[in-house]
Amino acid sequence: MKQISYIKDIEEWRKGFSFYIPIKIRFSETDMFGHVNNVSPFIYFEEARIDYLKSHGLFGDLNEEGMPIVSDLQCDYHRQIFLNNELKLYVKTNTVGNTSFDLHYMAINEKDEICLTGRGRMVNVNVKTGKPLELSQQMKDKFLE
Repeated sequence: MKQISYIKDIEEWRKGFSFYIPIKIRFSETDMFGHVNNVSPFIYFEEARIDYLKSHGLFGDLNEEGMPIVSDLQCDYHRQIFLNNELKLYVKTNTVGNTSFDLHYMAINEKDEICLTGRGRMVNVNVKTGKPLELSQQMKDKFLE
């Protein structure tokens, strides 16, 4: 596997994941060859991210806690994915700052091979002003559980 800028040791990095959602590749996510369209992983990342945040009890009340906004998102493609493949899409917190947090993503196929890796920065934003809003200590603690 090629060197990925946000991963120092792929085996150690992989061990850090526990939360995942299942993904079954649908026809609408593929091209005429049955190959996954290059934008589909970003949809998978979104779905996993939302379930991950819910599982940690984060951002349930947007008026008080703010709203997480994607500030950047990156995907690296390692193996081809086709129609009807089944993936496990993992997500974990990598770092937590004052107003933002960095999430990492990993998709594993039926053969236990890494198909996709990714990362993205989320900024907590005040719903009314649109300005960055500090993460509470309680939220930071939930991310690091």
